[in-house]
Amino acid sequence: MTGDAWLAAAKADAARRQLHGLAPLLKALAAATRALRAAEWNQHAASRPQEPNQTHDVPDA
Repeated sequence: MTGDAWLAAAKADAARRQLHGLAPLLKALAAATRALRAAEWNQHAASRPQEPNQTHDVPDA
């Protein structure tokens, strides 16, 4: 699902539930999400090599 499709569906759902004040918040959330996904540091992080899965278990005492 694209961001535009999500926004359209979320706005339609809010309208159906008569939550008209939610539309500007959804629009702001979509804009913030686009900005974060387009950020240079995000592209850099996505290109880093993946490390093997590490468990974060607490060692036995």
